[in-house]
Amino acid sequence: MSSTTSVETEGHLKRALGVPALVLFGMVYMVPLTVFTTYGIVTQLTGGRLSVAYLVTLAAMIFTARSYARMSAAYPVAGSTYAYTQRTFGAPIGFLAGWSLLLDYLFLPMLNYLVIGIYMEAAVPSVPAWAWILVSIVVVTVLNVIGIVSVARANFLLLALQAIFIVVFVVMAFTSITKAGNVNLMAPFTGDGTVGGLGPIFAGAAILCLSFLGFDAVSTMSEEAKDPTRSVPKAIMIATLVCGAIFFGLSYVSQLVFPSNEFADVDSGSLDVMTSAGGQFLNTFFTAAYIAGCVGSALTSQASVARILYAMGRDGIMPRKVFGHVSLRFATPTFAILVVSVISLVALWIDLGFLASIVSFGALIAFSAVNLTVIKHYYIDKGEKNVVSNLVLPAIGFVLTVWLWFNLSWLTLEVGLIWLAIGFGWLLFVTRGFQRPTPVLAIEE
Repeated sequence: MSSTTSVETEGHLKRALGVPALVLFGMVYMVPLTVFTTYGIVTQLTGGRLSVAYLVTLAAMIFTARSYARMSAAYPVAGSTYAYTQRTFGAPIGFLAGWSLLLDYLFLPMLNYLVIGIYMEAAVPSVPAWAWILVSIVVVTVLNVIGIVSVARANFLLLALQAIFIVVFVVMAFTSITKAGNVNLMAPFTGDGTVGGLGPIFAGAAILCLSFLGFDAVSTMSEEAKDPTRSVPKAIMIATLVCGAIFFGLSYVSQLVFPSNEFADVDSGSLDVMTSAGGQFLNTFFTAAYIAGCVGSALTSQASVARILYAMGRDGIMPRKVFGHVSLRFATPTFAILVVSVISLVALWIDLGFLASIVSFGALIAFSAVNLTVIKHYYIDKGEKNVVSNLVLPAIGFVLTVWLWFNLSWLTLEVGLIWLAIGFGWLLFVTRGFQRPTPVLAIEE
């Protein structure tokens, strides 16, 4: 559903993106420094085995990324999960898959605002987190209402800033480790002994799925890619593997530098890592790079979900007068943007760990659906009886995503299932109990 961020034109979108540009696009969406968003939370949950949890998540995501790659070759159009599910299983199932993914888009801006508040309060203790949250919501909302120019270019600059920080962090971290002398290189794998067993690792891996949100976004650029049936699948796999390696590498080095889960504040636990690796300089550099990334992510994620809601209003899936409105002055979906801003105010009260889990819930539902579409499209509908490629591998991806889904907390599962129930109820309402056709989101425009 994230393809609504593409600019609508009367003609066709220009096919100008090659594999390198598509990979970079996916990495911009995934935000390499997102590894530090839930660093303290998952480190405590896994007993210092964050890097192991990332390996588990990466294993599941590789199979799912392959399924996205297969479906992007079958349907080289914008629309991602929604388009694949709707075309394979029909409009009602497509609607519910899109509805589950909408949960991610609604909560992603909120997650960014909450993290901005946490880290800015740590940097400037005299100003409370709630004040930073409110200021960031207002600023991002105003910018989105008046319209943003060259957001993609700004995002590439933010990615470059993160890349510079990563290089500086790794160099200073290894300098610190070398000076420390006796360092246990296996500690990130064995843990600190506070928590044992595989269960906590799987629970942490389920939360970490939010780190990989974005590899699927590459598929939304299919109508602007050169040779999309080849370049898009390749870019999806490369972006997933590269970011997975970055996440693992950063978490591994971080746990060598700070081999403990005793943080001054678990929500901003990565600051303890930065202080250990490079003192106040690295701490300040990290905060600047990370907050810049969060602002950029909040800007694009709020713009994205607002346009999804606008498209749903325009096509009669949501109330047209509210969500289908476009400002004559700014040419932006003003009411939809404001609705997202109001929902984002929940960041003033919600817990970071719970919020991260909710985002992962929506992602895992969408990922599961796409794995099933490969089986339905290739193995059943087209009759391509390549058992390994069209049945076994997507089935493994499906089982792994469902397995991670069940490792989320029961509260997260309850809230997520309530969200799905609301979506099903709304579907019944707009179709008058399926007496009318399910509205189809004209997402590919």
